[in-house]
Amino acid sequence: MDQEVVAGRYELEELVGTGGMSSVYRAHDRLLDRKVALKVLHEHYSGDPEYVERFRREARAVATLSHPNVVTVIDRGEQDGREFIVFEYVDGENLKRLIEQREPLSVERALELSIQVARGLAVAHREGLVHRDVKPQNVLLNGEGEAKVTDFGIARALDVQRGVTQTGTVLGTSDYIAPEQAQGRRADEQSDVYSLGVVLYELLTKQVPFPGENFVAVAMRHINEPPPSVRDRRPDVPQRVDAAIRRAMAKEPADRFGSMAEFGRELEACLAEQQSGAADEGTQVIAPPVRRQHRRRMSPWPIVLAVSGVLVIGAAVYVLIHGPGVTRLEQHVPGHSSSNTASSTNTPVQLRAIRAYDPDGDGHENDRYAGLATDGDAETSWSTERYYDAPSLDKPGVGLVLDAGAPVTLHRIALTTPTPGFTAKILAGESSSGPFPVTASAAQQVQGPGTPFTIDTSQKHRYWVIWITELGGHFESARIAGVTAS
Repeated sequence: MDQEVVAGRYELEELVGTGGMSSVYRAHDRLLDRKVALKVLHEHYSGDPEYVERFRREARAVATLSHPNVVTVIDRGEQDGREFIVFEYVDGENLKRLIEQREPLSVERALELSIQVARGLAVAHREGLVHRDVKPQNVLLNGEGEAKVTDFGIARALDVQRGVTQTGTVLGTSDYIAPEQAQGRRADEQSDVYSLGVVLYELLTKQVPFPGENFVAVAMRHINEPPPSVRDRRPDVPQRVDAAIRRAMAKEPADRFGSMAEFGRELEACLAEQQSGAADEGTQVIAPPVRRQHRRRMSPWPIVLAVSGVLVIGAAVYVLIHGPGVTRLEQHVPGHSSSNTASSTNTPVQLRAIRAYDPDGDGHENDRYAGLATDGDAETSWSTERYYDAPSLDKPGVGLVLDAGAPVTLHRIALTTPTPGFTAKILAGESSSGPFPVTASAAQQVQGPGTPFTIDTSQKHRYWVIWITELGGHFESARIAGVTAS
């Protein structure tokens, strides 16, 4: 972009960085008289709808985030066919330069910075956004030394159906890439947890855990080799910190921390012990060890093919890696049993959310988080994907499947949501995978805590579905944080 002034407002001052997809300029905002960062899509990508949409998606996604540890989006636009995004200007170095210019950070400082990054990413995850390229280069330090996560350029909504980057495409930076990303599998918030574990390892040692000569060599080490111990390189690191990093870098996502927020809380506990001098003085190591299981070493050829754009990973390999069974969040709810049926309106029935139902999409809709809708914690929730054409879903609907444990007659189901305004109704059927031929309630808007749905059928069913047909006007996703039934 050759113009000195963009959109009649942003006066370009200096090129401060460039990447594979875009360049970043320091600019002066004439309207508000302040410094800003202007990211401009490279000219040779401007005619490619895929890259243009990815660039626009970054602006839309980050614009929803508001947190001191996330770089703020100010504006987005287009000039002469070139897409641009305007961010707050962070006058400082990135975390990679800090690592390169100094000795390994103190344990306390490394934990402080990692906690700040975890807080910013946790906010993104709560909004349904996964970064997918967490690395020191994407963490900026302002004048006060506070960390701010930036560059959500390859971020995507959790399980986004029509996302630009689909399963089977390897994206990310090899030194920090999670095993599932290296294999072209779907990335979720546990992938960011893994990458932040790698970043913390590097902050403490000035080295990445799996160095290699090229992308494939490094990716194969992430897939096949157990996470190294920080204490092998730096014995003064407390055992609890070492355990937290190794858990974050577990090969299987289900073996890592359950969420970025949980990882952040563990790091905060490590920091509190470090500051109090209690680290390794009889303090119990809370972070549990990584689950040991037999794993077949993978050939590098699937990664080679993925990098070249023709990755083919067979279903047999996927099953071999993951193994059978339910996911981490689909756990038995205390007090739930197959005999938990109701015979009267006033008898409570425990429903357990077990999966999403997306017959008109890709068949998945954040399935692994389904259990959060019925875990009894109002601060956690299952979320649909993000739909940028909200309130439309571009399909008849999407649902959350509830298991009563045995066929029951229900009279009432009540929902709690942090995203009021979406429209839903209750369906029922005899199989957890569908179909759900019985329309059990009228459609209505879910407005607040305990929005009730009156069940119109007297038939007994084991599986019930919250079938969402339209999003609220102010939200690009719908969330369910609680379900009660009688």
